[in-house]
Amino acid sequence: MSGAFSLLESWQIPCTRFFSRTYQFSRGCYEMQRPTKRQTLFFCRNMQTVICEVVNASYVPTSQTKPKKLPMVMPSVDIFHSALRKAKRVLPTKGIANIAKRERNRGAKQLDALMKELAVPLRGYIENFPKRMYLHPYERSLIELTLGDGNYEEVLKKVDALRKKVVSVGKEHASLCAKSLSKKEAEEQLTEGLEKLQEIFKCEGQAVDDLVYIAKTLRAMSVVDLEMPTLCLVGAPNVGKSSLVRMLSTGKPEVCNYPFTTRGILMGHITINFQHFQVTDTPGLLKRCDEDRNNLEKLTLAVLSHLPTAILYVHDLSGECGMSPSDQFMIYKEIRERFDNHLWLDVVSKCDLLQESPVVFITEDGEADHLELAKYRKIGPEGAIHVSIKSEKGLNELTNKVHELLMAQMGRIRSKKIQDNIEVA
Repeated sequence: MSGAFSLLESWQIPCTRFFSRTYQFSRGCYEMQRPTKRQTLFFCRNMQTVICEVVNASYVPTSQTKPKKLPMVMPSVDIFHSALRKAKRVLPTKGIANIAKRERNRGAKQLDALMKELAVPLRGYIENFPKRMYLHPYERSLIELTLGDGNYEEVLKKVDALRKKVVSVGKEHASLCAKSLSKKEAEEQLTEGLEKLQEIFKCEGQAVDDLVYIAKTLRAMSVVDLEMPTLCLVGAPNVGKSSLVRMLSTGKPEVCNYPFTTRGILMGHITINFQHFQVTDTPGLLKRCDEDRNNLEKLTLAVLSHLPTAILYVHDLSGECGMSPSDQFMIYKEIRERFDNHLWLDVVSKCDLLQESPVVFITEDGEADHLELAKYRKIGPEGAIHVSIKSEKGLNELTNKVHELLMAQMGRIRSKKIQDNIEVA
């Protein structure tokens, strides 16, 4: 009895109070504590969203942030079967003696219940998936490159269209059922309404299943703090970026001896003097114009364009990566000029494989080079740190330089925030 009483008592407990009270029963005194109400846990993935206003065709973040949680999306078949089970349990209003009236009341209430059980979760999906216009530019780029340009908004529009159709058809058949003149007609209208809603969900429910895939894809993405100082490793494919990420941070990207091992943005973290920093491993860049780049390369450019990154550019002059030093030099010059406002650190990897004479691919003319490229082939960019994961050469120097670079990047971000606050004031 005490357990049952405790359960009933906890049902009406205020969420911020805790009581201890003594109750008198037939066999003695029982001291019972009312349990506090705990917060509900939501197994959702947070998306950082920033409300931006358009100024001169550019997105300017406002002071108001709008956190979003991705809802758990059920497959369309599960949504319909769950809704149908709940609707069939709805009983007619008590006290109706006339059989025909009772039957049409039951049919109308069941159709209305089915319509609501289908429409409510669809409306929740539409409201809780973040709107594209509120997303941070980096998140917009990430969604477009991962899901396809416009596919995210198109799926949400189809889900909304499905919801509207369900509401329209459900209300129509509930009204027809309520106007039935006999028990048989009411049963027929109920059956017809249930079949119609099932047909709609069967034909157009693919939009919900597409939304299930989108939610799964978004949850699988690396969590990126959009304002945390970030070290971004950039370079051609297979130059050793992933190995350096594993050495420098907590990140554990796949390391294999073939190009484009990294198929997305992979994150690691560094803690320096109780300050936390991010490290990103990005897909490699090839020598070609932006129009010809694949989505993996565009992800790399999106990170550099939209996140507060310091760049660690990795070069491989040993020939092991499969790209000639001259092609790497051309990519390096392009990225360096495009992102010249970023803090920068150059690293020549696999230095244990470097030979006295520079590597010249068969497609290159080793004698027709200009001076800067000839120097690059031998030692890399001026001031570059030569490292080797295998022999551990230069790793301590690299670690110290990375720490200095990230602290400088944090100073930049703080200065920018102070300046923005002064301008707003």
